[in-house]
Amino acid sequence: MENSNYLGTEKVGKLLQKFAIPCICSLIISCLYNIVDQIFVGNGVGYLGNAATGVIFPITVVGWGLSLFFGDGAAAALSVSLGRGETKDIHRSVGSAVFGSFFSGVVVIVIAYLWGDGLLRMIGATDANIQMAHEYGMIIFAMMPLAMTQNTLASIIRADGSPKYAMVAMLTGAIINIIGDPVAIFALDMGIKGAAWATILGQFVSFLICAAYLRHPKTFRIGTGSFRPSMALLKPVMALGTSSLLTQLSIVVITVVNNILLVKYGAGSVYGADIPLAAFVVIMKLFQIVLNIAIGIAVGAQPIVGYNYGAKNYGRVRELLKLMVKWTAIVGLACTVLFEVVPGVFIRMFGSASDPVYFDFAVLCLRIYLSLILVTCVQKVCAIFLQSIGKAKAAAPLSVLRDVLLIVFSLLIPVFMGVTGIFWAAPAADVLAILVTAAVMVQVWKELGQEKREQEPAAAAIPMKMPLCGSCISQPTR
Repeated sequence: MENSNYLGTEKVGKLLQKFAIPCICSLIISCLYNIVDQIFVGNGVGYLGNAATGVIFPITVVGWGLSLFFGDGAAAALSVSLGRGETKDIHRSVGSAVFGSFFSGVVVIVIAYLWGDGLLRMIGATDANIQMAHEYGMIIFAMMPLAMTQNTLASIIRADGSPKYAMVAMLTGAIINIIGDPVAIFALDMGIKGAAWATILGQFVSFLICAAYLRHPKTFRIGTGSFRPSMALLKPVMALGTSSLLTQLSIVVITVVNNILLVKYGAGSVYGADIPLAAFVVIMKLFQIVLNIAIGIAVGAQPIVGYNYGAKNYGRVRELLKLMVKWTAIVGLACTVLFEVVPGVFIRMFGSASDPVYFDFAVLCLRIYLSLILVTCVQKVCAIFLQSIGKAKAAAPLSVLRDVLLIVFSLLIPVFMGVTGIFWAAPAADVLAILVTAAVMVQVWKELGQEKREQEPAAAAIPMKMPLCGSCISQPTR
């Protein structure tokens, strides 16, 4: 097994680049599965097809959230354990997390198949798109257990010091999907079903690549007994993964609530029910891309932050936090400028731009909804940072704070502003969420500074101690 001490000695900027860039690429690639479907479906089927894939989106996010619940939790636990030198049970934690993710996927598809179209109508399907939503969803659901297991493994692989391997696994699946979509939709004339088949084929190949990694991990060894679930080992994993789960579940609630509200208020407007729904789906895809870049920075930093926090290198932890916030703010600012200056470019990417009513509405709402995306990204990164240092009780509420506020404002503002009020809820929620987050992070920053000052005198005193015997000189310190 390889030594992970370099996480505590190498320059933090170099480490962050090494881990964050592949992680960002992995998360962006994972977004491509759904986004590529949106682009090809939008151009090949129309905006009703986009609305149909948007209906399925909340269910896939539930699966994504459960996979991160186990994956990010296991990754955080792995990093902190390595920093503390507690490596005995890592293989059992990993195996239990993988089992938990697969079993959760089975539960998701059983519920989705048994509930059927009733579930789809409950989360926003209309008479116009229910058939396409059914055709797309029934295929996508079939791969949920393996797709979720693959996502859990990707988090563990990154924490094990192999972010590039995880990226390659995701990239391979995405390439298959990107090639498969136009072939299935246009060449084979399979319509929305073709998009679904291309997606699950890519997911299956990614799963095989990630599963193969378990034959040669760097910091632990997997055996048959590793996959025997242990609640004692899963408890800390689930505690640390709760923040990721709540973040994804809040996206589901937001999507479902907004789907219902968009249909309700859209039906009473000049736009009808389907145009606001289709516009929201496109905007959420763009939101996902930017947010995943920010999350990639934070999740990429997680092994480094967790290791150094476990090793009590609090100065390095503070330096990492500064770098994470700095690069997240730069990305958020750049994207804000693009969305405000050339929003039409992004709307046209997803097709249906020939409908002037749809296009004008989508452009307006994109500018509103994503106006404070920089603030959203920084707030989410701070929550993941707290998860990385084991502060699960602080990370969990912060991870959903913005989303809870968004739901509240989504219910209130449209009463006065109509359908566009649903989009104004996002910047309103961002302002309040960042104020609360800033207060929490200032306190955490002070605590890290205090712990650093307490560590320095103790570290300085160690060289002054004389060995009790000659044999002690050759023994390594721990």
